[in-house]
Amino acid sequence: MNPSAYPLEQIAARVGTPFYLYDAALLRDSLRRMAGLAEGAGGNVAIRYAMKANSARRVLQLAREAGLWIDAVSGNEVLRAARAGFPLGADPPVILLTSDVYRDNALEVILRHGVMPNVGSPGQIRQLAQAGYRGPIAMRINPGFGHGHVQACDTGGPSSKHGIWHEDPILVASRKLAADSGLPIVALHAHIGTGPNPREFDGNVRRLVDFFARLLPLFPDAVAVNFGGGIPHPYRPDESAYDLAWLEPVLREAVTRFASVRGRPVRVEIEPGRHGVAGMALLVCRVCDVKETRSNEKGEGHRFVMVDAGFCDLVRPAMYGSYHHISIVGQGSRRAPEPLVVAGPLCESGDVFTRDAHELLDPRLLPCPDPGDLLVLHDAGAYGAAMSSNYVSQGRVPQVLWDNGRATRISRRETVEDLVATECDEALPV
Repeated sequence: MNPSAYPLEQIAARVGTPFYLYDAALLRDSLRRMAGLAEGAGGNVAIRYAMKANSARRVLQLAREAGLWIDAVSGNEVLRAARAGFPLGADPPVILLTSDVYRDNALEVILRHGVMPNVGSPGQIRQLAQAGYRGPIAMRINPGFGHGHVQACDTGGPSSKHGIWHEDPILVASRKLAADSGLPIVALHAHIGTGPNPREFDGNVRRLVDFFARLLPLFPDAVAVNFGGGIPHPYRPDESAYDLAWLEPVLREAVTRFASVRGRPVRVEIEPGRHGVAGMALLVCRVCDVKETRSNEKGEGHRFVMVDAGFCDLVRPAMYGSYHHISIVGQGSRRAPEPLVVAGPLCESGDVFTRDAHELLDPRLLPCPDPGDLLVLHDAGAYGAAMSSNYVSQGRVPQVLWDNGRATRISRRETVEDLVATECDEALPV
């Protein structure tokens, strides 16, 4: 996204800073290309949107209009998807509920609305049976391989908490427990994540094709196989985008091979999240100050650009050392680049947007802005607003949709009244 293509100052005058700006045209194009994977792979392929990446209602509605299904990870995500128009029930399972632990209203949503659960542990099978559920389930399996863009995002292998381990006796015992509980396993699932090399993704999916081809004969009720998400997104300007055409032949091969193994069609699913939404958003904030420290025996000094957005608004850099490209909009944008550290308003030393994977300061070459200039963090559509918080009682920031030359506020800035609305003084009989 080119910040100069949008009237950022005019929008800021209306909603204040920080705010998220979503480009509907970019989002539609991304969702259309993802939906096109199903047709390009020859049919019998379903594309689920992993809504944890961005659960704004308008984003969900555009995903529905593109023909995508939903992967949800909580009971409330299921209900938000339903409010955006996605049908409930398990025939077909347009919404799949994948969670590691059932908490809050998750079991109630499964029982009341018949949403298909994707179980990742024997304990979840027992919980479903004890709650009285007697419907189809998917089984999430840890295939023993896979990783994330950093180790903290590891989604497959011995260090990953996700799924039921693929080897005997753990898998066999879980399969028997489901059968004894009257829960037919109609779908198999795995998620292997994205590594530093984009082509690792389709390479790992090919490994999953072999993996599931061996497992399918053990699951006679299975009608679908889900390869999870993890399609890469290029966060750095010099990175190449992942070409979805690389994935099409893998999905086509999977459809053909699984049908041959089972003697009947088997639906193949993938569930990308950030790939569809990361690039359609900017986090726009205001430069409040520029200050500096001096070098001494403890280390090198730095020049700090202080902005009004913090890790309560975009946590990925503080949590993972994730890179987000940064632009300056205003008088300072014409200056020669110099090493700058961009930091936020929170009372935390880790409230810095220019960090590396080792959680160290990583100054960025940027033109030094003036106080009052806008600073823009790019590619903020995935796990930005969705992972924002009310730390230090900050209200979550507005989300604005830019569509065909028109700006629409699709969520407002939270107020202190919103923050204290759940506080109560309620006696509990115990």
